[in-house]
Order: sequence, then structure tokens, then C-alpha cells
Amino acid sequence: MNVVLGVAVIVMFWGHVYKVSATLPRPQNVTLETLNTRYVLTWAWSPELDCSENQTTTFTAQYLPKYKLRAKKRDWSSACQKTLDVYCDFTSCDLHYLGVYVLQVQATCAGKNSEWVQLEFCPDKQANLGPPSKVEAIPGIRLLEVRISDPLTSKNTSMKEIYTELYYLIMYWKDTQNVVKEYRHLNTSINIVTLTDLEPWTVYCFRVQSRYNFYDKISSFSETQCQRTAGRTPLWQIFLWFLASLVLCFLCVLLPSYGLLRFYWLIKVTCFPSYQLPEPLQEYLYDSSPDSDRPRLLTPESEVEVCCDSLDVCPLVVLPEIEVHAPADSPSALEADPSRHSRQGSGDSGVYSTEEASGQMGGTATGAEPVKGTRPGTEQVKMVEIGVESRTASLSDAPCGHSLKCQPPYPRIWAAEDVLEECV
Repeated sequence: MNVVLGVAVIVMFWGHVYKVSATLPRPQNVTLETLNTRYVLTWAWSPELDCSENQTTTFTAQYLPKYKLRAKKRDWSSACQKTLDVYCDFTSCDLHYLGVYVLQVQATCAGKNSEWVQLEFCPDKQANLGPPSKVEAIPGIRLLEVRISDPLTSKNTSMKEIYTELYYLIMYWKDTQNVVKEYRHLNTSINIVTLTDLEPWTVYCFRVQSRYNFYDKISSFSETQCQRTAGRTPLWQIFLWFLASLVLCFLCVLLPSYGLLRFYWLIKVTCFPSYQLPEPLQEYLYDSSPDSDRPRLLTPESEVEVCCDSLDVCPLVVLPEIEVHAPADSPSALEADPSRHSRQGSGDSGVYSTEEASGQMGGTATGAEPVKGTRPGTEQVKMVEIGVESRTASLSDAPCGHSLKCQPPYPRIWAAEDVLEECV
């Protein structure tokens, strides 16, 4: 009996050894990397652990809410099925942030499966909090305005929807060459913070960290940024900037505008002159047709006609006044009028006569009274004195060609002639 029991124990031992050697080893170092609502399960696997050289190992990752472990039928959900990667992303599984889940992973090779490696996970407690998604600063006079963007979930929503008591820690310092830096801290729950009491025209560096006190969650710091504060601009700099702006305006605006204006004025004066020719010249230079503004071409005949036109000279007549006294009763005095008027009619300028009372002119030589019926007084007779000067210039001086003979039709000088006639 004892021998039979010993053989049975030996068979069971070797069977157990064979069974263990026939299974695959489990994935090693199973961990979960989290950031806000992003969850990635990772593990370690060496190619030496494969079941054969010609076969590759695949992995399967599943999850299940923890409260379902008590159920008789466990319905596991697969996040990754037979993947060759050594990680599995559970972000798309939409795990509730306040729930508790059980994650497991298994290796498979040539129909052989390894044991499951399980991991309990609670996002609210174990998920890491990320830094602000974006941080920027706007410089001011002796201040910096820091604008913070909330950490984002996998659906690009703010983490403040999950953590209502989320706040930020701002660390800033003056950028100097000293080894020991003076750090300043500021806690704030708002997204726009003003850092005051800073030195003007000084470079300050800063970085921001997200925090949640319930589970003592602290994120990593954001990337360090540096910004230079502003100060009040000196008057001499304002004056220099004003002069520079004036010079730039003159070079870029006024000078090209003046050049274009001068070019326009030159074109206008050249092609469209403002002055007009006199009307006599327009009659000769332009066509006689109505509404014609085209110049008329000058022929040699018309040029001669314009340059050498005939000139008529009229003598200048000077009429002196001569008074002749005659007796009032003389018949010759009465007959003097028709003859005198006939002579005056033949002259160029005419003869004028005047009559005055005989009492004013002195009467007869004997002082006798005038005979009744006769015209008393004296008669003034203007005789014609013709003095003619030639005012005709020599036509040979006109701008005529040598082919045209221009001779004055009258002598240059006429002698003055005095003609005195006495009316009897």
C-alpha cells in the first residue's frame, strides 16, 4: 500500500511540472500611465519568452467594473484584442472618472495562453493631473499679465468640470546671472492673474502648476517662459520716434506723391496748354469749318499772302482857321457862300464857317450902319491847308522772299502845301 501511494505522488508531481512548463509566462511590470482622462496600460515582454522562434506573441487587454466581480457571470470588455504592441490605450473605453475598474492583460502564443495579470484602477484617485494646457504673459508697465488655460480632458473639455476646486501655483523670479534666485509664489483659482510690483525694463521668468488638494494631486510645472516688463518711455525717445515717423512718412508718402503730381502737371502742360492763341491767328491757323480744332496747313501762296499784304496810306489833312472880314452890304459877300461850299465839298475834310454879329466884330470901316436886308457881321472861312507826310514804311523791309517785289505805291515824303483861298 505504501508503495502504491508513493508512485501516485511521483506521477502527480511530474504531471504538475509538465503542466507548468507547457504554459506561457505572464507579462511583467504591468503599469498604468495616466494624465487627466487619458489612460494607457503598459507591460514588459522579451522576445526570448516567445513559445517558438517562428511564432510571435500577441496580447489581450480587458476591463471590468469592480462591483461586477461578485457576479457569477463576468462580462469582460476588451480594449485591445491580439495586439502585437506592449501597451493598450483605455482612453476610448470611456471609463467613468469616479468609478473603480479592474484591468487585466494576457499573452498568447501558438494556442498557449499565459495567466491574467490584473490591476485595480480608480481614475479619481490614481489618475495624474496635468499642467495647464497653455500659459502666456502680456507685459505692462511694472507688471506682467499671466493668462492660464485649464488642463484638458481627452474630449478637449476643461478639467474644472471634474475638479471644481482646481487651482494653480505660479512661480516667478527675476532673470539674473546670480546663482541664487529669489523665487516668488502665488496661488490663484482664476485664469488671468496680474503680477505687480515688478521692476521696469526687467526680464522675469515664470511657470505654472495645477493642484487639487483632495487627493493631494500636483501636476508638473509648465514650460518656463520669460518676459520683459515695460516702463514709462522717456521724452527723448518719444521725440526721436516722432522724428523718425516724420522722415518715414516723407520718404514713403509725401515724396512719391509730389513726384506723381509734378509728372501729372508736366503731362498736362505739355499736352493740354492753358493759354489760347489770339483770334486773328486762329483764323489763319485753323480751318474755317464750324467746330474745327485742326490746324490748317500753310501753302507757299498763303504764306506770301500773310507776309506781304498791301498797305494803303492816307494823307493827314490839317485845316487851319482863317478869318476874312467883308462888308455886310457887299454882293460878293453874299455870293461867297456857294463858291466856298463848293470848294469845301471838293476837299478831303470840308470847310466850316461861322457867323457873328457885326457889332462884335467891329462893323464897316466908315462906322456906317448896315443896310436893311443884308446880313451883318463877319464871315469866318476856313481854308484848307494840306500837309501830307508820308507814313508809309518801305515794304521792302517786310519779311517777303526775294522773289516778290514789294515797292511802296507812294513817295516817301510829300511836301506840305498851303492853299489859301479868299472868298469874295
